[in-house]
Amino acid sequence: MANDSPVIIEVAINGATSKKRNPHSPQSPEEIAEVAIACLDAGASVIHNHIEGMDIKGIDAAERYAAGWRPVRARHPNAILYPTVVYDDDAEVRFGHLPHLGEMGSADMAVLDPGSVNFAVGEENGLPGRDFVYRNSYSDIRFAFDRMDKLGLGPSLALYDPSFARAVIAWHRAGKLPRGTFVKFYFGGDYEFMTGETGGASFGLRPTAKALEAYLEMFEGIDLPWACAVLGGDATGCGMTRLALERGGHVRIGLEDYCGEDQPSNLDLLRDAVGLCREVGRPIATQEQARSILGLRSPAMA
Repeated sequence: MANDSPVIIEVAINGATSKKRNPHSPQSPEEIAEVAIACLDAGASVIHNHIEGMDIKGIDAAERYAAGWRPVRARHPNAILYPTVVYDDDAEVRFGHLPHLGEMGSADMAVLDPGSVNFAVGEENGLPGRDFVYRNSYSDIRFAFDRMDKLGLGPSLALYDPSFARAVIAWHRAGKLPRGTFVKFYFGGDYEFMTGETGGASFGLRPTAKALEAYLEMFEGIDLPWACAVLGGDATGCGMTRLALERGGHVRIGLEDYCGEDQPSNLDLLRDAVGLCREVGRPIATQEQARSILGLRSPAMA
């Protein structure tokens, strides 16, 4: 990708970040709509959000997402919107809200974490604390890709470490990646991204130039759009956003990922990223351009 090509900016506006941790994190459908519209007005083309609970399933989850997205669609019909997964061991339940969102014409993409990883929550005497094993088997990955392909949803692929990349590359070489695939290289920052506590991430590579080059070497010869994210840190503040822009990639920021001593808003993080794009000389992709770059259908065709 040329270094003067348009930049897709994704804002992950809430995730597991509570209002106690950051009062700017939107939670209700009304707040989600307000923040999403403001970010899209300011240059974002992709919005990712959670609803209040990752245990809300099926049609109930779909309706909750749609409630926040309807005002967004009214103002920005070409915006790219997508939900998270349901937290459940059963893949049918985990992705069970997607067909309902497809019927509603609400979502454009869907999350898939193509691998398994240990997350630590807290510390015990300097060692990783409470166990949280996040499992995504190859059967689960196959199920998710098949469902997204049938529903016409682009996969947003979260790569927590290089083993996740190997799975994506295998599906790509087999010609089985659905249309609209967007690869996200997730780097671990200095905080636990789910709690905001100090101690650092328990997964993946540090956000450094060498780490990014390691991923890009794995994907050499594979023409997939990619972005960088720092979970448990500040992607722009630590320099990862600049590295991605200079290497021809895209940008993901937002309060789902951000951890630090300050409490910025999503708009604060977005303005920093937009300013850096201009400094580097990369134009901001419009929503229509972002759809074209990712290969997503227009909302009218969905």
